[in-house]
Amino acid sequence: MNTLLIEIGTEELPPKALNHLGLAFAEGVRAQLAEARLLSPDSVVHSYAAPRRLAVQISQVLAQAPTQQLKIKVLPVAVALDAKGVETPALRKKLTALGFADTPISVLITENDGKADSFYVQSEKSGAHIEDAAQTALSKSVAALPIPKLMNYQLADGATTVQFVRPATTLTALYGERVLPLTLLGLTAGQHCRGHRFQGEQQVLIKSAEQYAQQLDAQGGVIAHFGERQQRIAQQLQDKAAALQLDLGDYQDLLAEVTALVEMPTVYVCAFEERYLRVPQECLILTMRTNQKYFPLFDREGKLSQHFLIVSNMRVADPSRIIEGNQRVVRPRLADAEFFFDTDKKTTLAARLPQLAQVVYHNQLGSQAERIKRVEAIATRLAQLPAVRAKYGDITGEVAEAARLCKADLLSLMVGEFASLQGIMGRYYAHNDGKSDAVADAIADHYKPRFAGDVLPRGGVGTVLALADKLETLIGLFGIGQVPTGDKDPFALRRHALGVLRLLRENQLAVDLRRDLIGPQIASFGALIKDPSEALVTYFAERLSGLMRDEGYSAQEVAAVQAVDEQVVLRVPERLQAVRAFSAMPEAAGLAAANKRVGNILKKADTADAVDSVDTDRRTVDVQLLHEPAEQALAQALAELSPRLKQYLAAQQYTDYLLALAALGKPVDQFFTDVMVNAEDPALKRNRLLLLTQLQSALRQVADLSALAG
Repeated sequence: MNTLLIEIGTEELPPKALNHLGLAFAEGVRAQLAEARLLSPDSVVHSYAAPRRLAVQISQVLAQAPTQQLKIKVLPVAVALDAKGVETPALRKKLTALGFADTPISVLITENDGKADSFYVQSEKSGAHIEDAAQTALSKSVAALPIPKLMNYQLADGATTVQFVRPATTLTALYGERVLPLTLLGLTAGQHCRGHRFQGEQQVLIKSAEQYAQQLDAQGGVIAHFGERQQRIAQQLQDKAAALQLDLGDYQDLLAEVTALVEMPTVYVCAFEERYLRVPQECLILTMRTNQKYFPLFDREGKLSQHFLIVSNMRVADPSRIIEGNQRVVRPRLADAEFFFDTDKKTTLAARLPQLAQVVYHNQLGSQAERIKRVEAIATRLAQLPAVRAKYGDITGEVAEAARLCKADLLSLMVGEFASLQGIMGRYYAHNDGKSDAVADAIADHYKPRFAGDVLPRGGVGTVLALADKLETLIGLFGIGQVPTGDKDPFALRRHALGVLRLLRENQLAVDLRRDLIGPQIASFGALIKDPSEALVTYFAERLSGLMRDEGYSAQEVAAVQAVDEQVVLRVPERLQAVRAFSAMPEAAGLAAANKRVGNILKKADTADAVDSVDTDRRTVDVQLLHEPAEQALAQALAELSPRLKQYLAAQQYTDYLLALAALGKPVDQFFTDVMVNAEDPALKRNRLLLLTQLQSALRQVADLSALAG
């Protein structure tokens, strides 16, 4: 056994895909060698990914796999031999096809395969050699790489065109100290790797596969391992920030990207002029992180400082020129942000509104100006809902004003340059225009939550506006048939729906999806859409069902609650808790089964005998027709329990409601034991069906308990 190394040297690889490509390459090679039985249980795989290389190093790889003993099924004995025990032509034909043409029948093994006796032939298969297996592993793993976009390029002969993520320049393959003559993309493997472009040896002769990473680091100036390189950068960043008594903020995403851009990282401290700090810090942070890949620094209160950190690909004794160069590069970016901000402030948000009529929102739903009118109308109606007024008071005026202005910053220079600042810049410009904090905050927050785990709007005005904005999108796009299908959701409607559910649940807003949030808003669209109420209600139910299952509730529990058509999102978790408490009772299984049985009986009842549960309040069971003691006992139990159940339901005490149903356990069991529902006397049958309808109604108020039955 020995260590195997394979490295593909390339031009600069796409940074966002680099680590993923490195891991996939290593796993592909490992899987192929494991399939060839060349790995030992103690083999260790190391993945390497740097800007100009992908490599894998695997320890304890066999030079040749063990010989494999094979037992190959030939034919059933009944087919291989005729009635006289003489081999048939089919047997010899099969042996020839398997490569055992000259094998006499006497050496065949007879075994029962579970159905009949069959002939088997024994053989040995030589194990794969490392040269062949490594070539197969290299070719297959490269072919299976999750490359974002292939590049076509010509080989050195000027005629052959190949495809890879970036042009491959070198190929290195060592088994211990021995070079494996592997080939790929017109290259033949050797023993040399390329070092750092500017520091270290340009060509590093790798002495053995085990010394690959150490030699590249010491001689080539390259830290090949992605994780080690990232750790070194992180440590340097933290040390530099601590020395300045500043914080890095949220920098993990940028750290991963920068790790994929450098081979020998060194962190230096830079600074920009203090005057730029009067520009909203979100603008400066965005341009530094996105455009320059710099790490901004913050004070203990989260305020941006004038210092920032850069990760250079060179380690020098005097970094002054590197620092000055980077400071010079970032200055025009900051100056642009300053110019955009100062220019934007000269025009109020309200003055920009007429221009929104020229901005298309959707070719079937009109312009952004038309959309804003719908959002304002929806937001105003939502602000007037009793549940909203009870929680936030009368905020209708502020909600309407925020709705009118919430998209105006789309026309600003800053948002035109940095689209991700929409809403954020609107808040700054609203403050500049003298708007209240509630209105300004709502403009910034109405996009929230933008993703799973994102924070919610910080106040009532922002919450209502966020609901209105998301509902306008959902109703409008569902209304023109733009419904998400499978993995396709180009308008992020799943995110909008989940955002609505979070806003309702986490703000404790007991509003009805159908009656309050969807139905009244459709009129705002006029003839532009078809009524999407049913499709949207179902869509919200599916999203809420997924959320509840993620929180640990079973599919049966969720189905039981959703079967009662509960449209108040806030009450669904309460009902689920009640169902879970009910399920723990000894009577639960019996009542759930009884509810299912009642449903089946009522479904099968003749139309003339069927009793609609809607009529139960206007019809009563005729006590004179209750002949059997069991039906009398059930009717009495329902009558005695009914006032208490109504009280629990009115107070939304769902757990108490379901636990109280335990009193019906024995009467229900006895009823189905002693009473024939489908009596010959039509009056008796109808009376018993009515009794069962009342029972079903009691069992379905909080949840459809039949969904819990096996």
